[in-house]
Amino acid sequence: MPVFPREEYRRRIAAVRERMAAAGIDVLLASHPANMNYLSGYDGWSFYVHQLVALSLHDDEPIWAGREMDAAGARLTVFMDESRIHSYPDELVDAGGGGRHCMHRVAEILASLGWHRGRIGVEMDSWYFTARAFVELEERLPGARLVDAWPLVNRVRLVKSPAEIAMMRAAGRIVSRAMAVAVETIAPGVRECDAVARITAALIEGTPEHWGDYPAVLPHAGSGAKSAAPHLTWTGEPFAAGAATNIELGGCHQRYHAALARTLCLGPPPARLRSLAAATEEGLQAALAAARPGATCEAVEAAWRRVIARAGYEKRSRIGYSIGLNYPPDWGEQSASLREGDTTTLEPDMCFHLMLGMWMEGWGFESSETFRVTTGEPELLTDFPREVLVK
Repeated sequence: MPVFPREEYRRRIAAVRERMAAAGIDVLLASHPANMNYLSGYDGWSFYVHQLVALSLHDDEPIWAGREMDAAGARLTVFMDESRIHSYPDELVDAGGGGRHCMHRVAEILASLGWHRGRIGVEMDSWYFTARAFVELEERLPGARLVDAWPLVNRVRLVKSPAEIAMMRAAGRIVSRAMAVAVETIAPGVRECDAVARITAALIEGTPEHWGDYPAVLPHAGSGAKSAAPHLTWTGEPFAAGAATNIELGGCHQRYHAALARTLCLGPPPARLRSLAAATEEGLQAALAAARPGATCEAVEAAWRRVIARAGYEKRSRIGYSIGLNYPPDWGEQSASLREGDTTTLEPDMCFHLMLGMWMEGWGFESSETFRVTTGEPELLTDFPREVLVK
């Protein structure tokens, strides 16, 4: 059963087709699993093989095309009827050389529908669409011109529907509970792997009201010297007394995410950490105050930057990004970023992970919130104390 009613998918498709028409795209091939889900409802851990959802400018519903064994999953999750589900045989999976490729079958499917001519949009910067797939499609569709359609669907996904917002609120409650478990679990002598196991269990258990889906990113818990770097996972080493740990988690419900980061000190925090945390909190408040409809992404970042510059700090990386529906390896939507140069205008029901990671020489601090743009003050979807956590 698809997660949302048919009307929700039809609304999304209409918005995507409007952008297709503006870009002169006759047929769109969406290979990113989040975009596939968005347009069809398809949900499965099958993104390690070639698959896509195709949408024609002249047809109200898309088709799903993927591995033969995954067609059963498509029948259970997409909103379209079975006639819209197409597959390629398993012998084309990991076929290697020999001139065989599953995109040959995809080209045949498109030809059978009359979707093999004109401008065909492909997601050139999607991690899931390979150079080989492009070459094979181009060769098998001589009457078409393949053009880059990235990030067309991603941009449509920026503004969430009420049903999507409900999913993200649930994800926010899940991640807030998991952060409490992280603070409770991390202690001197506890192995990093054991703590992350308990945190992951909490993310998947969810809350009594909402079950936890697998997040697109696994928990990060860089401790001690590793708190100076983002994106580090766990080891079997124990947490040390006096060390600071940066915890970054993502709650997920029905593939919709809310992310949350905090810093936990296993002992009194040093003065430099308290000073950085205070400046970060002041900058976070300034960024949230600037996150109003009509403001640009770069204006939100500028509000933050002015505050931390006064305190003598600098952050060269972006301070946030749009978040919502996604699959591994990332919960970010790859569309709008809170950084200098991004002129995306904020609209109500856009959602962002405001991620203020301050990584210094040999130490660091993290604080983040997931928020929804409203007609006034942003709605925080995550709920956990923001001061430096001390245990």
